[in-house]
Amino acid sequence: MVASALVGLAAAEIVGWLARTAEAKAAKLRSRSPSPSAGTSESRPRRPDSGAKWLGAYLGVLLGPLRAIMPLIAMGVAVGAVGLTSHQLSLALHALFIALVVALGWLLARVARVGELWLSDHFDLSQSDNLRARQARTQMKILRRVLNVLISLLVVSICLLSFPEVRSAGAGLLASAGILGIVAGLAAKPIATNVLAGLQLALTQPIRVDDVVVVDGHWGRIEELYLTYVVVRVWDLRRLVVPISYFIENPFENWTYRSSKVLGWAHLEVDYSTPVAEVRRELERLVRGSPDWDGDVVVLQVTGAGPSTIQLRALMSAADSSASWNLQCQVREGLISWLQENHPGALPRLRTELSSPAR
Repeated sequence: MVASALVGLAAAEIVGWLARTAEAKAAKLRSRSPSPSAGTSESRPRRPDSGAKWLGAYLGVLLGPLRAIMPLIAMGVAVGAVGLTSHQLSLALHALFIALVVALGWLLARVARVGELWLSDHFDLSQSDNLRARQARTQMKILRRVLNVLISLLVVSICLLSFPEVRSAGAGLLASAGILGIVAGLAAKPIATNVLAGLQLALTQPIRVDDVVVVDGHWGRIEELYLTYVVVRVWDLRRLVVPISYFIENPFENWTYRSSKVLGWAHLEVDYSTPVAEVRRELERLVRGSPDWDGDVVVLQVTGAGPSTIQLRALMSAADSSASWNLQCQVREGLISWLQENHPGALPRLRTELSSPAR
């Protein structure tokens, strides 16, 4: 018995050594990560190699529950050699069993977290064409939270059923489960609706992490997906918290459902004397010189004719919605400045015809 206890304590020491090693490796990796230079906007640290990444991040996530599990196993092995009475030994083993179940549930939740980290490292959202990365991250975020709920329910159930009183009361609980189930179902209907909507969203994916959406007139990006609600980061950095069932029951716009590529437009009201061909050439010059253009579409069309003005619509494509917005503003400002300098008569004018009264 003493030898078994020593083995358990030795295992705990090994886990502690692994913890210190992984923490030291992680600190070393952080110190080696180069800081972004002043002349570049790159702020992501350099990714280490796979072995260092495992020691520095993945194993570090699992260290907390491993530190708890190994000493609990050692204590369970050694408790019989302490000289407790049978009643005291039974209480001690029961307490260790509950603690070990909780620690194992903690470990399972951390394993799910490691899976999410692995996906985050292998699917980069910073790329222009990140549809596959958004799909994978969305599924993993929701499924991990569902797993955490299931693990919590399993741990609580096992701990409660370890008490003989709870097991003996099971028959009475089952007898009244019908009425209690109806009451609980009515009380938990909003929560259950959102949870089921979250599962449906993970499978069908009408929205994904980093999608550009318009929700109730608010333009923003999907920042976080939780089990019962979604956080939308609006363009002015406000956060819109929306129940997840909203995206199942209501229509909304998703600008990046198939691809992040977006067509932008700029409307101009100009005089009938405007040289449209010259405006088209100036538009092409402005767009081709912009870093926000993706090199695909640039078109100028006359889309309307009113009593005193015509409407020009400039169409241009961009890799994503942010670049498209910047390109629209650049084109609108550039065309107005060009008209003011080269064709001031093309700006909207109000014509009035004056006639002399009859004599």
